[in-house]
Amino acid sequence: MSDLERLFSEDLQIDVEEVPTDNFDSSLIVYNDEYNTFDWVIECFITVCGHSIEQSEQLSYIIHYKGKATVKEGPFDKLQPMKEALIERGLSAVIETRVAK
Repeated sequence: MSDLERLFSEDLQIDVEEVPTDNFDSSLIVYNDEYNTFDWVIECFITVCGHSIEQSEQLSYIIHYKGKATVKEGPFDKLQPMKEALIERGLSAVIETRVAK
């Protein structure tokens, strides 16, 4: 057996460093659509995200004119149920997660 064959036939042990999830920061993003009314989106943000009427109105306008907006930031675990609730209400929502610096 050649050295090259021996190298590839050996079991390689690789240490993988676990990244703690508390170093992640997530954003709940809602996208514009042609189906939901301003009133419905505002009501969803108040009910699901706990935003004030004013903040919900501002976010709905940002989404309408810019195409999307970050409606909430925080740990993924807290945003996941909100995302699901917004989707159940017909909104287009995703969570983006990034490593905090």
